[in-house]
Amino acid sequence: MAINIAIDAMGGDRGLAVTVPASIDALKKFSDIHVILVGKQAEIEQVLAGYQYDSSRITVVHAEQVVDMDELPSKALRNKRQSSMRIALNLVKENEAQACVSAGNTGALMAVAKFVLKTLPDIDRPAICTSMPTMQGHVHVLDLGANVGCTGENLLQFAVMGSVLASAVDGNATPRVGLLNIGEEEIKGHQRIKDAHLLIQETSINYVGYIEGDDIYKGNTDVVVCDGFDGNIALKSSEGVAKMIAFYLREAFNRNIFTKIAGLIAYPVLKSFKDKVDPRRYNGASLLGLRKIVIKSHGGADQFAFLQAIAEARLEVSKNVPERISAEVSKLIQGDI
Repeated sequence: MAINIAIDAMGGDRGLAVTVPASIDALKKFSDIHVILVGKQAEIEQVLAGYQYDSSRITVVHAEQVVDMDELPSKALRNKRQSSMRIALNLVKENEAQACVSAGNTGALMAVAKFVLKTLPDIDRPAICTSMPTMQGHVHVLDLGANVGCTGENLLQFAVMGSVLASAVDGNATPRVGLLNIGEEEIKGHQRIKDAHLLIQETSINYVGYIEGDDIYKGNTDVVVCDGFDGNIALKSSEGVAKMIAFYLREAFNRNIFTKIAGLIAYPVLKSFKDKVDPRRYNGASLLGLRKIVIKSHGGADQFAFLQAIAEARLEVSKNVPERISAEVSKLIQGDI
């Protein structure tokens, strides 16, 4: 049976120029998916006309409105009921698609998704979760900005959701879960972090305790749990450091003819390094805690990066991630985890 993925084709900084070719790439890469492109039909079909593809595996659904990237979530929720984002999510609600992928406004996507799809039973707040590169592979980090001022109970739920996601998509039966803090000592951190620490310790989660910011990249954990404020700063700081390193490397190798020659010699090594830390490879954040699968692509994603977001949606559908989260949370409530 085909996996139907609804694409908010108008979302993101570059819209159709990215979402349409990336969707066609996804059809070539995965034989088991069907793509539903949601947006202004005439514009979508005009872009599609420039590509060769299996028309039986793409459906176009018209949407008159578009959610702007700087639009207030409340405005998008009230006034953009015919937007490509809202209609794509409605398709998921109505089981015409198993997942939605959007590069649109993050706040609006979370607000509309919560309203349309609702949260899983016993989940107070959905969380944004994405993977980041480490020295040993990658780590799943949540929350990355959906929730500020989380309670210990919220962080406990994030730990459960992150653990289930890592287990499902990585095939890791006992993923290691760490709680982001300003130190590893028991006395450090806000009270909500201390509360979460005690709560997680009482579960069967493979909890490794507090970790600091630099531990995110060491590969000693598979899941990092944090408040959305802290997580977003960690994510953006990481992106900034990556850009700074790339800037200084280009500057160093372009200094003169000798450094340019050195750069040519070092090119294979530099390319390997770039491929491993390329943020495009990790594009596609999960809105965990919803009843259905919603994947948020970076707004500035290019064709390659958006393809990764579609791949993440497909993977989570195949692994039944929401159902597995619901089952584990239910066990937690019953005291079986």
